[in-house]
Amino acid sequence: MKRALLALTLAAALPFTASAAEGISYNYVEAGYAKFDAKNKFADSDGWTIAGSYAFHPNFHVFGSYSQQETDSKNLNIDGNVFRIPSTDVDRFNVGLGYNHELSSRVDLVTRIAYEQNKYDFDNALGGGSQKFKGGFVEAGVRGSLAPNWEGYAFAGYQDFDKAERYGDLTKQYDGKFYGRVGTQVKFNQSWGITADAKFVDGGHKEFFIGPRFSF
Repeated sequence: MKRALLALTLAAALPFTASAAEGISYNYVEAGYAKFDAKNKFADSDGWTIAGSYAFHPNFHVFGSYSQQETDSKNLNIDGNVFRIPSTDVDRFNVGLGYNHELSSRVDLVTRIAYEQNKYDFDNALGGGSQKFKGGFVEAGVRGSLAPNWEGYAFAGYQDFDKAERYGDLTKQYDGKFYGRVGTQVKFNQSWGITADAKFVDGGHKEFFIGPRFSF
């Protein structure tokens, strides 16, 4: 997280601009379908996510999201004996601060830093209980208007979680990893649109989201 704080400090040193790029809003709420592909059939999950952003300054915005997902129950065959692995509830949330700097009338440079928490609740068949790990991420990239009713973005980032080693394989593909994230929004009008997001983490796991967005 020291890298994250340094990156945000450098971003804040950039000169302020009068406003965000034309057609780009940092005031919105969105909700929709979310999927997590962990390259492990016992850890793959899907469910829903709600997220939002609010610009409290022409160059700064706060953002956050909450996701509730569930893994599929699976059959595990060990030496001819079949065991049923129950599903696991997965809750994730993050909250952070973003800085946007206008590069041109249609493109912003964006830097974001966030705290993130992940919680896994296990079925009683596995002894019950839950596991929680905390950390965060920092990312930077560009967001811009590709057409009057179409925008897109691309980010590169780094995520890290404190004491993740205590969870073993649960966080092996999360912790201390670089990632790329791309997304787009097709706008129906000034307020409503459909947005999609894909995150690709070094090591193979992927995260996807699609749903409606309301901008204000």
